[in-house]
Amino acid sequence: MLNPNRLFPAASAARAVAIKLYETVKDAPILSPHGHTDPSWFAENKPFPNPAKLLITPDHYIFRMLYSQGVSLESLGVPQLDGKESADPREVWRIFAKHYYLFRGTPTRQWVDYTFENEFGLTDRLNEHNADEYYDIIDRKLQTPEFLPRALFERFRIEALATTDAAFDTLEYHKQIRESGWGGRVLPTFRPDAVIDAEYSGFQDNLKKLAESANEDVSTWKGYLTALRKRRRFFIENGATATDHGHLTALTADLSLLDAEALYERIYTGKMNPGDVELFQAQMLTEMAGMSVEDGLTMQLHPGSVRNHNLKVYEKFGRDKGADIPSPTEYVRSLKPLLDKYGNEPNFTFIVFTLDESTFSRELAPLAGHYPCLRLGPPWWFHDSPEGMMRFRETATETAGFYNTVGFNDDTRAFLSIPARHDVARRIDCAFLGRLVAEHSIDEDEAFELIHELTVNLVKKAYKL
Repeated sequence: MLNPNRLFPAASAARAVAIKLYETVKDAPILSPHGHTDPSWFAENKPFPNPAKLLITPDHYIFRMLYSQGVSLESLGVPQLDGKESADPREVWRIFAKHYYLFRGTPTRQWVDYTFENEFGLTDRLNEHNADEYYDIIDRKLQTPEFLPRALFERFRIEALATTDAAFDTLEYHKQIRESGWGGRVLPTFRPDAVIDAEYSGFQDNLKKLAESANEDVSTWKGYLTALRKRRRFFIENGATATDHGHLTALTADLSLLDAEALYERIYTGKMNPGDVELFQAQMLTEMAGMSVEDGLTMQLHPGSVRNHNLKVYEKFGRDKGADIPSPTEYVRSLKPLLDKYGNEPNFTFIVFTLDESTFSRELAPLAGHYPCLRLGPPWWFHDSPEGMMRFRETATETAGFYNTVGFNDDTRAFLSIPARHDVARRIDCAFLGRLVAEHSIDEDEAFELIHELTVNLVKKAYKL
């Protein structure tokens, strides 16, 4: 059974304040401005198929750990590129239960235990002996109206949830949600990686899709930028408030028109010189910043992940299968061309994330503590953990303060992990503020104001929700 005071400080004075702070935000609405849930869930509002499909198959945090210990992705029912997906869901669940001990000490364990107890009333530790009992209880509940996607959305008190969508996406499910009359707010996010990264799988076909979706000739630099502007407007018309960019580095560039045109021609025709792929992505980050100044979309940058590191897994299962590995990332010099051009724009919000924690105190906090446009995204991916969140607050606050951060993003594909992840973030913020009060760094009334800022207000402001 989960301890109600988990993750709070051991020291009694700080712990007492943290407990009081948490009581004021534990039931606050959830704002989820960046994630990867499937909008079709909320458009069609069909029951989730089974416990394995709900909790294991979409969650790379779970299957990457199992894979690291020799459990095959085939046995876990992870879909393959050739369409094969033959694993029996009950057997998938049994494998998960048998290996549940592997998650000891990880944030995944905290998220899943939270889900078991709070959503399904299951308080015994999962293991191979109670696996079938767990499966049956969860499976029965998934067939009830209370566990339909929209009902869960409302029960989780989600005020707004953003998906992540390709630049050429039709957004048909978002339209279906709006036209259904349901009041849940599910917003698209403009993610143009597939038409900016020339090494992205199917890049040339993606450019054709961009051209078709925008009804624009993208064979020229001007036409390509026009198509992107038109697609951004389409996303805004469908509720989008933000863009997102997942580049390997944070490099930006500000080329002359002639140089940019020549570079794009090489990219478009596939006649690239060494370094052109990275330079083009760098130029496009600056172009995207300029478009955000024009249309008001908040811009997010998620660099530093060497994606699809395991070639064999990528070739068989495709992207996003738990083999993305953090890499050192430099920001001060890399972001300078973009910041020289747009860093002082009053209507531009640029949220920067990192998988390289060493940059928080050395680079990102000082940058965000100066440039009006810059905000620090919360600990992301491998650092979305109690320790990672606390390290972030400790290393970033002294230079950037609280108000140059943007609250919490759950960044999840696993729908039921959303309340669990937000609960952890709230507890860690309460723990950090409780310690500051106990150490007389801030007053208690300031801590109560700050916890509401970190939970709700800073998110709304940064993402224009």
